[in-house]
Amino acid sequence: MPRFSIIIPCFKVQGFLRECLDSVLEQSFRDIEVIAVDDRSPDGCGAILDAYAARDERLRVLHLTENVGLGRARNAGMPHATGDYLFFLDSDDTLTPGALRAMADRLEEAGDPDVLVFDYARTYWWGGTRRNVLAHVLTGARDGTFTAAERPEVLDLLMVVWNKVYRRDFVEREGFTFPPGYYEDTPWTFPVLLSAGRIAALDRICLYYRQRRRGSILSTTSRKHFDVHEQYERVFAFVDSRPELAGWRPLLHAKMGEHCLDILAKPDRLPPSDRGEFFRRTAELFRRHRPEGAEVPAGLRVLEGGYAAYAVRRQAGRAARELGRRAGQARAAAAGRAGRVRSALNARRPLDPHLAVYSAFSHRGVLGDPAAVYHKARELAPHIRGVWVLADGEQAALLPPDVEHVLLGSAAYRRITERATYFVNNVNWPGTLVKRPGSVHVHTHQGTPLKYMGADLLDKPGARYGLDVPQMLRRADRWDYSLVANRYSELVWERAYPCHFTSLRTGSPRNDVLVGAGPDRGAAVRARLGIPDGHTVVLYAPTRRDYRRSGHVDRIDPARFARDLGEGHTLVVRLHPSLATGPARGLGLSELHRRGVLVDATDEPHVTDLMLASDVLVTDYSALMFDYANLDRPIVVHADDWGAYTASRGAYFDITAEPPGHVSRSYRELAWLFASGAWRDEEAARLRAAFRERFCEFDDGRAAERVVRTLMLGEAMPAPVAVRGVLPSPTSPAAGRDLLTPS
Repeated sequence: MPRFSIIIPCFKVQGFLRECLDSVLEQSFRDIEVIAVDDRSPDGCGAILDAYAARDERLRVLHLTENVGLGRARNAGMPHATGDYLFFLDSDDTLTPGALRAMADRLEEAGDPDVLVFDYARTYWWGGTRRNVLAHVLTGARDGTFTAAERPEVLDLLMVVWNKVYRRDFVEREGFTFPPGYYEDTPWTFPVLLSAGRIAALDRICLYYRQRRRGSILSTTSRKHFDVHEQYERVFAFVDSRPELAGWRPLLHAKMGEHCLDILAKPDRLPPSDRGEFFRRTAELFRRHRPEGAEVPAGLRVLEGGYAAYAVRRQAGRAARELGRRAGQARAAAAGRAGRVRSALNARRPLDPHLAVYSAFSHRGVLGDPAAVYHKARELAPHIRGVWVLADGEQAALLPPDVEHVLLGSAAYRRITERATYFVNNVNWPGTLVKRPGSVHVHTHQGTPLKYMGADLLDKPGARYGLDVPQMLRRADRWDYSLVANRYSELVWERAYPCHFTSLRTGSPRNDVLVGAGPDRGAAVRARLGIPDGHTVVLYAPTRRDYRRSGHVDRIDPARFARDLGEGHTLVVRLHPSLATGPARGLGLSELHRRGVLVDATDEPHVTDLMLASDVLVTDYSALMFDYANLDRPIVVHADDWGAYTASRGAYFDITAEPPGHVSRSYRELAWLFASGAWRDEEAARLRAAFRERFCEFDDGRAAERVVRTLMLGEAMPAPVAVRGVLPSPTSPAAGRDLLTPS
């Protein structure tokens, strides 16, 4: 008996069907049966299904003699199912890699619940991906099991059949089937969830919900949308047949009203001549099923009146929104004029020589190089007031009370930036910030560059999608100093940003903590992350991809990698910051972290803590490797898509030819490096030494001090001593003023 019976109805999806079937049949979890139902599809679906069935005995095809629609096609597949769980998959959607394994593990952990609800992400025809906006509902319910009464918010999730799997004997015992017509998921999902004695949640994206360019069948203009009324009649009939469910009537009554009004509000659903009839039938249904004594929510009271009043209200709402929009534009224009007047007045006031403004990673917090300079300035130049610019109040709430800050765009932000002398940032300041004569702008960058940056992106249209390179360079024109950690970076920055700044050979301030760090420096971080004593900590830090709109590409199955590392190892995963709030987190990391398979450290604010806590770095093309080399610990480069990466983004040198350690070209090679111990052999040490000589040239542990003394205090300070056996430039002098290399 297989664990899953996957039922896939097919009708006019020949362009997507192969991708759907591949996503199922190529899953690492193979204890499945697939029942594909050809719903008398007039295209090539039947032939595609037969070809797949001939190659894989787990797939059985049912060819219906007439077209019966989605719901009844699912019904046709159910009698043939023998698996423990039923999974109804739409034939234009796809499973994410590892989805079935994650479902099977969660079902076993939860003791075979009646229903398992999992997460999904919408994928758009233009390449975008967006995670379910109610993912937090699953996060809050991911431990143990529950009923709908215990967690009614589960009924706020999308009322569809395909984001759940159902224990087959539960479905058969309750006699659940799909009705004909549109919105057939509604009279299935509500009864199932209300009847289930044990529901489990899986906080993982297991399915990609395809958003077609012309929309789904439910987005077409048709009288079939009237089916929604009959489907809710079925829901209320089910509740009426079970007195113990009577308490759910107020919620279902409200859900029905909201659903129908949502259909009516969309201009492409109903022919204009049918809109009045749809409203009247909705209002009649709403009145008939209104629970006695129940108060009608404010947003649904429109159903107590007539269609004319509803239409007038809709028109008034549109007019009010338009007036609000115009008023907002007027207020913005007035504020802009006032701001220009204020700025002109402030421009006549002298700069404050004791005021410095800091920002990092687009105003995300006290982080990176700017943070290292800030802390050193507080130590060496306490008379210089340091103020951080933050994007929002949520980030401000995380700051210690003695860290002064302003919010981006606020009046306080404008006052500070109009008077400050020093500006320290690792990302460009907003274009509205005007550089005053005498101010000092220090750009720290975000690491040694491997991938193309700045003007070099002009020949890489895919990588610069959404970027205005000329505007980027205009903002870079405000830089006075560019910090560099090595002569290689100096050359790259001067090529990528052809502006009138001066390169400052200081080293990277953020790396001061890494230079000379002993093996015990990360012990406290290990303890905080719950890593057992004596474990070998493998830090996996992949970067984003420019050949995928979302930026995320699964190059490694982290669950498999953690398992293959074996006992005595802990895998710590750190996603690129730009992917931290996207669907990448939901593709298994959160669930694997919860189960203790690995540590998801994406939200750790200070990546240096993770580097200090680890024994080896596994990355692809992340700039993190250049910083990590300061620790003189092993680095493995996993470069299985180097060709695609360089074609889409571009690279300044071939990291696979000049790597900081061993290079793997496939997962098999990566697993072998760790199984054999080669990841830390003599060849790895030799490669790492050469890499450090080239890229850790100016990192001597005094970079932040060098910036503060040279630029803020005007003191002379020795240039970085040649480290790791690197010879200094013949023109590198000793005095701080001679650290400066004009571009």
